[in-house]
Amino acid sequence: MTSFQEKPALIALVGLAGTGKSEAGEVLLEMGYQIVYFGGTVLEQVQKRGMAITPENERVVREELRAQHGMAAMALLRLPEIKALLAAGQLVAIDGLYSFAEYEVLKANFGEQLKVLAIHAPKALRYARLAARKLRPLTARQVDERDFFEIKNLDKGGPIAIADAHIINEGSACALHEKVRQTVKQLTSQ
Repeated sequence: MTSFQEKPALIALVGLAGTGKSEAGEVLLEMGYQIVYFGGTVLEQVQKRGMAITPENERVVREELRAQHGMAAMALLRLPEIKALLAAGQLVAIDGLYSFAEYEVLKANFGEQLKVLAIHAPKALRYARLAARKLRPLTARQVDERDFFEIKNLDKGGPIAIADAHIINEGSACALHEKVRQTVKQLTSQ
């Protein structure tokens, strides 16, 4: 088990679709972090309801969860899992912090233990990545619609803007992996 002094105990990944959050999460997994996927909350509910996994069905379920639990729904629904993992001495990485309200819930519960890592990539590169992905590919139009929705309705720009560290992911997966490792080391000293 890794000491909290060697690595931040709780890292939340934030960024628009196609920036490389999940790839960064894979690096954190290799570094000993347990991944808590906020988007998994929505996917689990879509599957539980017997619906096909499509951007439209995900949006419907996401909006229902937020109508029921507020804009911090994903953080609130995953909070017991995060607390249990940390209490067990595990390092935790959140894949997909979406809203400023979620950030506020995490900050209120974990304070300085929480470090936010923003991943960025140029739009054209994001279009290409999202069109080529095997699960839930998106067209450029769908990417734009999702970006605008997340920025305007979820206030996703807030957590990105105030992140503790920022990585530009415009190269190879290996280059991103190295950037993530170096950034985690830097976050420890903050």
